[in-house]
Amino acid sequence: LSGSDKTVTVLCGFGPFGEHTVNASWVAVQELKKLGLGTEVDLHVYEVPVEYQTVQSLVPSLWKQYHPLLVVHVGVSGMATTVTLEKCGRNHGYKGLDNSSFCPDSQCCIVGGPDCIDSVIDMESVCKRVTASGLGVAVSVSKDAGRYLCDFTYYTSLYLSHGRSAFVHVPPIGKPYSGEDLGRALQAIVQEMLELLDQAEEKIHCQHFH
Repeated sequence: LSGSDKTVTVLCGFGPFGEHTVNASWVAVQELKKLGLGTEVDLHVYEVPVEYQTVQSLVPSLWKQYHPLLVVHVGVSGMATTVTLEKCGRNHGYKGLDNSSFCPDSQCCIVGGPDCIDSVIDMESVCKRVTASGLGVAVSVSKDAGRYLCDFTYYTSLYLSHGRSAFVHVPPIGKPYSGEDLGRALQAIVQEMLELLDQAEEKIHCQHFH
């Protein structure tokens, strides 16, 4: 397949912050990069610094540069014990300081943007399908990405892509899953997401011609 026939997908993990000197999200993304998403998917991966201002410039540049079908952001949550699919991003309530001790004056992502933006991807459906595939990694769904850089990045991406973004929270490495486990789980999750987007595109396509 030539580049133009491939499905372009971008996966972003985060760099170190606080006690997370190794960020499980970036480990998981690198493991997925090794596994790949098959020959039909052109996969690009990025490590995103835990800084609001970098996110504000980097996320739009990824959409501009690659025109991906899907961008999946992955973050670590010290409280997570499952791989967690986030349904939505929220605009307000950003008070936590980032790695440069900065937080936006407005405490929001996009001034004047909607309070909450949902992903176009049906996370319940992805969760059911991945769980049924018997990966040995527990997957759950959440409506609160935590009002820190994860949530901030997700909202920004959802806003720019009209919902064609996803966010996955992973637990820290070894609590209980290895980096390889998380990579396998991500692979299954992203493949299901692309499958669902593909089906939705086909539906729109059919309606177009009848």
